[in-house]
Amino acid sequence: MMKSKADEEDYWNSSKFKAFTFDDEDDEFTKLKESRQAVNSICGLVEEEEDEDEVEKVSWSGEPVGSISWSVRETASSLREQSFPKIDTTPSLPKNSSGYSLSSLFKGKTKSFQSFSEVLSDSSVRLYAPELRKPKSEYKDYVSDWSPEETVHRMQQGKAVSLEKFRSLQEKLLLLDEAVGVHDGNVITAVLIYLKKSLSKEVLFRELESRQTALRHFIHYLTESKEQRLLLELYRALGRTEDEALLQYKEHLRITDENKRRDFLKSCVSLPFSPEDAGHVQDHYTLLERQIIIEATDRQAETGGKVEIFQKFPRRASILNMPLITTLYYCCFYHYAETEGTYSSPANIRQTFRIAEKQYFVTALAARAKLKAWHDVDALFTSRNWLGFTRKKSPLSFSRVADILSKNNAPVQVLQEYVGLVDDVELRVALAQKYKCHFIVISTYRDLKDRQLLLGYRGKVERGSEEERKIDELLSNPQIRWKN
Repeated sequence: MMKSKADEEDYWNSSKFKAFTFDDEDDEFTKLKESRQAVNSICGLVEEEEDEDEVEKVSWSGEPVGSISWSVRETASSLREQSFPKIDTTPSLPKNSSGYSLSSLFKGKTKSFQSFSEVLSDSSVRLYAPELRKPKSEYKDYVSDWSPEETVHRMQQGKAVSLEKFRSLQEKLLLLDEAVGVHDGNVITAVLIYLKKSLSKEVLFRELESRQTALRHFIHYLTESKEQRLLLELYRALGRTEDEALLQYKEHLRITDENKRRDFLKSCVSLPFSPEDAGHVQDHYTLLERQIIIEATDRQAETGGKVEIFQKFPRRASILNMPLITTLYYCCFYHYAETEGTYSSPANIRQTFRIAEKQYFVTALAARAKLKAWHDVDALFTSRNWLGFTRKKSPLSFSRVADILSKNNAPVQVLQEYVGLVDDVELRVALAQKYKCHFIVISTYRDLKDRQLLLGYRGKVERGSEEERKIDELLSNPQIRWKN
């Protein structure tokens, strides 16, 4: 409700503010200050009495709040206060009037002493306005209206993309084909992950069947991420029974208990493997079953302390889950003399798992040489012909035999027997010199009737040794016809 005229007169007469006139002789700055105070007082009075919706708010500059010029000025003021050093932008005040009227307070009109264009043109005034929004075309990287080609290209560049816009099956397959076409494995995998989430398994498997490159990437992804169940379903849907069987077979690696692993392997024997793989699975099951029996027997014998070899050479590890050749070496080391009817017999293992002669020979030779069982080593090479004569025979070259014996610290007497069986003369001499088999070198030079080589080698043997005496004996033998 508005005040009556009498009340307004009382207000003006009792107020500590007094109206100003142009005839006042006070300082002009004081007059302006009093003018501003009067206006503020009137604004407060209006806001108390009038409804806020009916009064248009104005700033001290006289411009309506929310107008363009007011927004620019307020933005410039806040920026200067927060981020920039203060700059004196107050324009010079006119001396003839304050520039404000009561009508401007209520109607939003102002009789400004400096126009907005003049403020902008004033070099002393710095205004900071917010940057206007750029055209949408310049923000194409932030919208999702790209084609499959553009999307794949952005993915190759490592830019962020959203694949959710590709909703239909046709769009998704176009995206996948485009990814395959650029031959980028990372892009293909990223698209496949999206298809895996957004398509049913049946549809995805069906479409991948005709896209072998994408299928291989998907299988690799599932393998690396260890999604075994989904991979099994994929193999089953594609009719790849052998791959499905191999994947199931690999599950034995997660089983730590040997008895449970044996039972699992037994169940895998009936899976639809290829003939070659089926034989390997059967051998794996048979080997583990035999290892369990051997381990239990040997652990008991070692604990009982009645078997000499276990006391002299204690076992360093369990035989369970060891490879076939390691198992054969173990049995050649601890059970070499057992009859073929026992599970731990090397001959039984050789026959059961169809181990090649050369592989068996190398393994047995290394095991018996480790034990320094030279009689057993010699027996490996001895063979009889149909006339009953014995001779040395080996599936390995004798140079390889000498190397194995040397690594197991075989004595010179044992080494020279096999070095002497090397056919190549130069290799035989080189090996004999390497392993210090002097009599092999001496006898080879004698057979070559090379007096100079024999004289030269005399300086390499120890003085007064049996080798030196042998060389002197040969050099003084008149029956030998030397070449030089």
